Amino acid sequence: MNRCPRLPALCVRSPDAFRSRLICSRFLIARHSSSKSEKVAPVVQLSSPQPKSWVEKVSPSVRPYLYLARMDKPIGTLLLYYPCAWSITMASYALHQPLSVPITYLALFGTGAFIMRGAGCTINDMWDSKLDKAVARTQSRPLASGALTPTQAFTFLGVQLTAGLGILLQLNWYSILLGASSLSVVTIYPFMKRITYWPQAVLGLAFNWGALLGWSAVAGAVNWTVCLPLYAGGIAWTLVYDSIYAHQDKTDDVTVGIRSTALLFGSNTRPILTALSASSLSLITLAGYLNHQALPFYLGVGAASVQLIRILRDTDFDDVKGCWKGFVGCGWVGRWIWAGATLDYLFLLYGS
Repeated sequence: MNRCPRLPALCVRSPDAFRSRLICSRFLIARHSSSKSEKVAPVVQLSSPQPKSWVEKVSPSVRPYLYLARMDKPIGTLLLYYPCAWSITMASYALHQPLSVPITYLALFGTGAFIMRGAGCTINDMWDSKLDKAVARTQSRPLASGALTPTQAFTFLGVQLTAGLGILLQLNWYSILLGASSLSVVTIYPFMKRITYWPQAVLGLAFNWGALLGWSAVAGAVNWTVCLPLYAGGIAWTLVYDSIYAHQDKTDDVTVGIRSTALLFGSNTRPILTALSASSLSLITLAGYLNHQALPFYLGVGAASVQLIRILRDTDFDDVKGCWKGFVGCGWVGRWIWAGATLDYLFLLYGS
């Protein structure tokens, strides 16, 4: 029986090895099928059905815009929001701010995260509409499917950015300039997957900008001593959850030429993500130490550690549904850290 040389010994330790294995496997499938029939059955890309959401109940004319902004999947907004919430709460703790201060900024940043995450998705889909057509999971996106035209998406992006600017203008001038400077990173992120296997790192730069901006909103300037390790820890966390996310598309990504850490890490994904998780939590712990946080903060980081251990232990990186579950589960990491910081702040404010 004909077979690909050394196929059983081939390990996916690099993107090129993964590509070779994929091509060889597809060749064997086609060869085996042709031996039974003159017609070779096409390779079918399997994907999990899209879950029903509240967006389906909205007017059909509005629905594509909501899907374009990923309003049916709030996890992205939460992952963008948590670094902001950490920073706002930790700054309020350090400066002994009254409760009204973090509540005000948490509400502003929550609205901003909702708007700007949607704008980021619009920018991403405008860059990637042709690539999305070739990936099973993204073929139904509004631009890829033709439900919206590029002109409609561009107009919608203008509305989103205008709304985001309205939120940003509520802050002090230092924060306005700092926030505006992040837009360049947001804009170039979708292009990175074409030229580097580290687009997840660029996403981390954009998604954790709130770790800097939240502090400056409360204090009028960034405390770099605390915020830099907090920011770096957030970037490492983003590499973890977005690498898990990228494993959903790794087969299609090889075919269409998209690069990601999922392909770069290959069979070494679990140990690499374990090291990144340890780095993330260590850096966030260091930020807490430098900010003189008390026990509740560290308990929150401890709970986050348990959550990451569970995710890295249980996630099957070759299963689409399993990767989505692991990705969503990473949201609890940010939630536990924020819960610890919040308890710390409240005990400081109201403790005897």
